[in-house]
Amino acid sequence: MNWGPIWPWLLGQEHETLRIAGVPTLLFEHLLYVVGPVLAAIAIALPIGLWVGHINKGGTLAVNVSNAGRAIPSLGLILMAYLAFGLSSIPVFITLVAMAIPPILTNTYVGVREVDPEVRDAAAGMGLSGGEILRQVEIPMAMPVIMAGIRTSAVQVVATATLAAFVGLGGLGRPIFTGLATSVQFNPDARTVVVVAVVLVALFAIVVEQLLGVVERLVVPTGLTGKQGQQRRGLPAPAESDVAPAQENEEQPAVTA
Repeated sequence: MNWGPIWPWLLGQEHETLRIAGVPTLLFEHLLYVVGPVLAAIAIALPIGLWVGHINKGGTLAVNVSNAGRAIPSLGLILMAYLAFGLSSIPVFITLVAMAIPPILTNTYVGVREVDPEVRDAAAGMGLSGGEILRQVEIPMAMPVIMAGIRTSAVQVVATATLAAFVGLGGLGRPIFTGLATSVQFNPDARTVVVVAVVLVALFAIVVEQLLGVVERLVVPTGLTGKQGQQRRGLPAPAESDVAPAQENEEQPAVTA
């Protein structure tokens, strides 16, 4: 592998032999390919998941329909969209949105349905309407599960967005496809670029996942994490072995003859 041209390339210069844009430019393009589809998937899947979870009707159908996109390989979905819309960013956007919707929709539906029915009954007994129960009770209590779905979707989109280069776009997939098309097994420059690009994609996914973890800690209400939070969301209570035993050294009442 040839590491000489890599350092200027990492700092923003065009690769001197493969003529690939600098890494900062590729990172910015990749970020655009991730943010847009994830936001679109949230806008589509979140309301559907909240509604079907709240009314407890149609959830299985909605989840199965959303998961149908997973049955088609990402590359095949891009090619189908490419045949329909031509060479543009639209095929990639459609594919990434289809990949991002299922985890968000499934987790949102499951998170709302896992809310303890007794909590809903208590909220209804206090005079809250169905919409108020959804906004003030179900959504806050389902937020940890919802955020887990968003984190999963974002990481999947980061990895799948490398396929944007397959239809002539940029992002971190561009050095991978260019390197593989340049006899990577015989070209040390191409081999080095491919290795670096793969590592950058992995690091990008880790950073996105960690940033969303910070967002999760900010949006999840206090008290909905840990064992007590699991019990409030209607999850199984901890085992007896996890519960602190009662004090065994309490003084027994004196026995008189």
